[in-house]
Amino acid sequence: MRDDHTSALRAFHLIARHGSFTRAAAELEVTASALSQTMRQLEQRLGVRLLQRTTRRVGLTEAGKLFLERITPALAAIDVALDELRQHGDRPAGTLRVTVPEIVLEWLIAPLQCEFLRRWPDITLDIDVTGGLVDLVGGGYDCGIRLGERLARDMVAVPLGGPVRSVVAATPDYLDRYGRPQHPRDLQAHACVRNRYVSSGGIYRWEFAQRGRWFDIDVNGPLIVNDPALAIRAALDGLGLTHTLEPAVRDHLASGRLETVLDTWLPPYDGFYLYYPSRFQVPPKLRAFIDFLRERMAA
Repeated sequence: MRDDHTSALRAFHLIARHGSFTRAAAELEVTASALSQTMRQLEQRLGVRLLQRTTRRVGLTEAGKLFLERITPALAAIDVALDELRQHGDRPAGTLRVTVPEIVLEWLIAPLQCEFLRRWPDITLDIDVTGGLVDLVGGGYDCGIRLGERLARDMVAVPLGGPVRSVVAATPDYLDRYGRPQHPRDLQAHACVRNRYVSSGGIYRWEFAQRGRWFDIDVNGPLIVNDPALAIRAALDGLGLTHTLEPAVRDHLASGRLETVLDTWLPPYDGFYLYYPSRFQVPPKLRAFIDFLRERMAA
C-alpha cells in the first residue's frame, strides 16, 4: 500500500466496516500484515489508538468511532469527485455499491443485472444483500433499495414500480387437502412457513389490514427460514402457506403452481424505492443505474 494519508484512511474505513483485517485486506488486495502495519503507522502519526484488536474481531475505540464518523462523508465526497473527473465527457464508470433486501433479488435485481452491465461495461456492480436498514454513507454504499415506509426523511427516494401487495399462497393441492382460510385467524389451523429477520433475528408476524387499519398475527408451522426464496420453495413443495410479496411469486401464480388466499385482507401499500443520500451530487454511475431501473420498471 502507498504510505499516504488517503490510502491509510480508506484502509481504516474498510477495517471498521468489515470488523476484520483479513476481509479488508482481501478487498484492498494486500496482505493482512501489510494492512496491520499501515494501521500502526496511522495510529502513530495521529498519536491515538483507533482500533481494539482481539483474537476474534477488530473493534473501534471511542476515538476511532468519532474519527470514522468524521472521515466517512469526506471519503465519499472524494469518491464522487474522482468519479466525476474520470467520467468528464465519458461513459459512467467505477464501482457502484448497492444494498438490497433478499425479497427483491429474484424479481428485480437478478433479471436486470446482466443487461445493466452489458449497457454500461465500465461499471462494476457490487450488490450487498441485507434485510435491515443500513447507513449508506457509513457503509460506503452509493444507494439502496427498500420499502418506502422504512426510509429516513433525509434520503432522496426514487419510486420503483409503484405500490405492491403481499399475498398468502400455497399449492392448490395443499388448499384442497386442508381448506382455504377465510379469515387470518384461520391460519392457526394451518402449516405456515415463517420468516426470520436477518438483521434482528426476530420472527416476522404476518400482517393484514381491515378497513384501512393494519394488524399482525403470530402463526405456527414446521419451518423457519431467513431467505424468502426458501419459503417460496417450501410452499411450492406443498409444505404449507407462505406470506410474501406478490411479484416474488407472480410467475408461480400465473402457471397455477400456487394459489392465493385472504386477498381481501391484503391491500396494496407503498412499494419499493431506490434511495441515496441527499447531501452529495449524484455521480454518473448512480444516475445511469437509476435511469436504467426506472426505464425497465416502466416497461
